[in-house]
Amino acid sequence: MKLIGSTTSPYVRKVRIVMAEKKLDYQFETEDVWAADASVGAANPLGKVPRLMIEGHETPLYDSRVIVEYLDTLSPVGKLLPPSGRERADVKTWEALADGVLDAAVLARLEATWPGRGEGERSQAWIGRQMGKVEAGLQAMSKALGEKPFCCGIHMSLADIATGCALGWLAFRFPQLTWREDHPNLARLSDKLAQRPSFKDTMPG
Repeated sequence: MKLIGSTTSPYVRKVRIVMAEKKLDYQFETEDVWAADASVGAANPLGKVPRLMIEGHETPLYDSRVIVEYLDTLSPVGKLLPPSGRERADVKTWEALADGVLDAAVLARLEATWPGRGEGERSQAWIGRQMGKVEAGLQAMSKALGEKPFCCGIHMSLADIATGCALGWLAFRFPQLTWREDHPNLARLSDKLAQRPSFKDTMPG
């Protein structure tokens, strides 16, 4: 398998962590989706990473949620998704929440930094709206986590990987946010996950 993506993308990082936790072999090829000569659009019509190339298959897999769900079926090592039912839905809901926080934060950052817009063209109202979603998402995660050791109970799952990637990217791109002080239970979870080799080896930046 070959994974194509960016070392700073939290969605790519989620896939890389799943690969490491499940001890899967793969090649990692970096690609800048913003480069003028980027080929990502030819393989993913949405022009995004990650995408996973699988030997013997012409069409790649794309979207991190699709990729990690597929990867979890490849090995019984480190199962990250319950097989079915409400437990599986709970993990996937956590993943959707964490990815949704990232989606909003990415939109806010692009509005503030994308070189294709002049300073007078940037919308502070749009940035504020997206950052409001980030804060609401963090509050929801903190409330749902409570005092549990992991997002969905006593074992690490895909919910924790997605949440850890979201928190790690916020710390990387939005160091001014005070989520660690505002939500100490999320900070504890983030610190615990950061000790795992899979998280250490994929730190952005």
